[in-house]
Amino acid sequence: MKKYTIAIHGGAGAIPKIIPEDQKKLYFAALEKILKYGENLLKKGKPALRVVELVVNKFEDCPLFNCGKGSVFTFAGDHSMDASIMDGRNRECGAVTGIKRIQYPISLAKDVMTTSKYVFLNGKGAEEFAKELGYKFKNQKYFFTEKRYEQWKRVQGSDSTSLDHNAEFAAAPKGTVGAVALDIHGDLAAATSTGGMTNKKWDRIGDSPIIGAGTFADNSTCAVSSTGEGEEFIKNVVAFEVHALLKYKNVSLKEATDEVIFKILKKGIGGLIAVDKIGNFALPYNTLGMYRGVATSKGVFEVKIWE
Repeated sequence: MKKYTIAIHGGAGAIPKIIPEDQKKLYFAALEKILKYGENLLKKGKPALRVVELVVNKFEDCPLFNCGKGSVFTFAGDHSMDASIMDGRNRECGAVTGIKRIQYPISLAKDVMTTSKYVFLNGKGAEEFAKELGYKFKNQKYFFTEKRYEQWKRVQGSDSTSLDHNAEFAAAPKGTVGAVALDIHGDLAAATSTGGMTNKKWDRIGDSPIIGAGTFADNSTCAVSSTGEGEEFIKNVVAFEVHALLKYKNVSLKEATDEVIFKILKKGIGGLIAVDKIGNFALPYNTLGMYRGVATSKGVFEVKIWE
């Protein structure tokens, strides 16, 4: 059997173990369903790039997670989404930010990569590009969820912002999402999508749409998707740093990801998922928990929130 590995995340943060049992069951069920969907695609021989896009689409359809349908509210009371994707075969990549009316921001990021001469498009320009490609636009009501609205109302009008992973929002939907995969053809890909921070101002952008910070893939090393306090992931170029440690220090994936998450980043910042070129995986985080899962051709299939 040819090797494959897929890893997913739905956000990292101060996730307390006292989450109600019915909430836990919802998250575990969603993670299992999405992970199984991605694994089945890899078993059928689908390319890693297509798999990570389609898996993130599933997250973007799920109101439990902070992306697409479940995106948090901004300071202005609307939604602003970011996404990026990268192909490990050739380092081709695409990213979008400030997306307000597109159901699947990750697919738009992929189309930036595959059908334009650019890498990164913003806001109105990105949506004009989407319109030219025939995308159907959603109104803001599509992205409304009651729990997200209640979350925003608690900080509305203040200068407070919050990752939706923080303990005060434990019962609310969670996290930046991502997927990384090694397909049976030996190719790697990574994708990340987010609704950003609750109550963010001035069109703030985190690491999720930034190649090298939130997303990176190179067939010579690994594929990485990050989650957490975006500013710190940008400052430390986290996703690229993992690649660089593998490439230039020739360490294992576990050694590289542990060094980044536990030595370079401060405690409580976030986590990442990574798969290397031979199918090894790592899902470290330095917060209380991270919504995550992994499946491999060797029979591994697990989803977790805590240790």
